[in-house]
Amino acid sequence: MNNWKQHLVPDSFTIREAMVRLNELAIVNADIFVVDGSGELLGSLSDGDIRRALIKGAEMQDAATVAMNPACIAHTGAWPSKEAVQNCKKKAIRFLPLLSADRRIVQVIDIDLVLGAVPVHAVLMAGGEGQRLRPLTEKLPKPLLPIGNKPIIEHNIDRLLKFGIQNIHISINYLGHMLQDYFADGAAKNADINYIREDKPLGTVGAVAQVKLWSADHILVMNSDLLTDIDYADFFDTYISGDADMAIATVPYKVNVPYAVLETNGDSEVKSLTEKPTYTYYSNAGIYLVKRELLQFIPEDCCYNMTDLIDTLIAKGYKVVSYPIHGYWLDIGKMNDYVKAQEDVKYLKL
Repeated sequence: MNNWKQHLVPDSFTIREAMVRLNELAIVNADIFVVDGSGELLGSLSDGDIRRALIKGAEMQDAATVAMNPACIAHTGAWPSKEAVQNCKKKAIRFLPLLSADRRIVQVIDIDLVLGAVPVHAVLMAGGEGQRLRPLTEKLPKPLLPIGNKPIIEHNIDRLLKFGIQNIHISINYLGHMLQDYFADGAAKNADINYIREDKPLGTVGAVAQVKLWSADHILVMNSDLLTDIDYADFFDTYISGDADMAIATVPYKVNVPYAVLETNGDSEVKSLTEKPTYTYYSNAGIYLVKRELLQFIPEDCCYNMTDLIDTLIAKGYKVVSYPIHGYWLDIGKMNDYVKAQEDVKYLKL
């Protein structure tokens, strides 16, 4: 929620001014939060709080603090857990202030927009030239090509934020300065965005080796030119519950054979016959979860692809699992993909 500061009002506000602010928000079940001069939370105010105060004899010119609820629910620390989010929804609490240790509001989140709480850091690979989308990418990096009302990569970042994934690295090379100019440090999105610069092409995961310090135990790596409504919480839960070292998001790919298929043994003896079978394979979707310590296998300063890392982990006996995406997924690699994305995004809830 980029406009969360509109939910804050100073303790100098009157009840009337608080009502005006609630009216300006024009949001069902909106709350505003009263703060002192240092930004410390004093209480919350809703239409109901004001109505009850007026019934008890408060006047419109009285301080908003007269009507506020000083015992409002808030969350101290990082992004709330899945359980905390569910608790808010059960109590019909839509807006939750996030507090620093000294009770200053650092963000207000709209619980209706929160889809989960995933404790990972993310890396978006955005260094490619997008040659198959020329001339669109001659003066603009592919991740910044607009899909609907915002760039491809911004759709992905906004979806990560809905799952509480706020610590994001973006790997840049071709026209990378434009991505830095667009997102800066991520503060405008309540995110912490850092950049990994590739002075030369480092493959689909090689740039990750440049990051030396992580504060999360699990890292999500993904291509930035995807359009998807993947459920990151379910992806993470499947990865953890499966005791996996790495999980690869996949998309089903069906092959219809228009003829009868024979199964034979080494002596050409027919063992079975299947009439016009359909085979389902699972293709790499370009989204991965991996344990932080396994990034040590990525060599520094050389071209290294995610498929190389996958092969290495399998060869060393680590557990690598597949996570089928059951929702929408599109790799925007060619012009017809880009045209399709422009139409599909009209109907997606990303």
